[in-house]
Amino acid sequence: MSLTLSRMAALLALLLATGSYAAETLPAELRPFVPKGYSVLSLDEVDLNRDGRKETVLVIEADDTTNDEGPRSLLLFSRTPAGKLTLASRNDKAILCRRCGGIFGDPYEGMDFQAGGFTLLHYGGSNWRWRLDIRFAWSRRDQTWQLVEVDTESFHTSDPDNGKSRRYRPPRDFGLINLADFDYENWEGRGKR
Repeated sequence: MSLTLSRMAALLALLLATGSYAAETLPAELRPFVPKGYSVLSLDEVDLNRDGRKETVLVIEADDTTNDEGPRSLLLFSRTPAGKLTLASRNDKAILCRRCGGIFGDPYEGMDFQAGGFTLLHYGGSNWRWRLDIRFAWSRRDQTWQLVEVDTESFHTSDPDNGKSRRYRPPRDFGLINLADFDYENWEGRGKR
């Protein structure tokens, strides 16, 4: 059964209002992709490959708070012309862990969506603050989402106007890296050139 736009909008409003969500609140077609003991961090519907049909972007994590460094999974679903939901890409190493933000806490701030792509937003630190924005875009040639830009910023809280920023782009800083193969700890200088 296909989820209507109004039902999806109501579900998204509920999810945004409550923060982290139990798998039982998801549409039935997404539940098989959320293992027992996992919660949903975010759920979005947006046309990411410019085909006129919305993709579903789901981010999940384990409920086990004793494992704050455990993986967070990014699942990206496409719809066939007939409306069937299919898993198009999955990555367990694109979103930083709960503890990766240092004393500032959980660094994952969510996603920003652009035409044909999306950016994963992270912010953390202590006296030294940092930002890590990781952007992926749809490749018509390869029919998948690929890393196209990484922006970093850092500054000391005692001197916020004297920070450093850097923009990484292919092919100078990294080669071809598909979303499924991206690792936030090991991407610079990587990828097929």
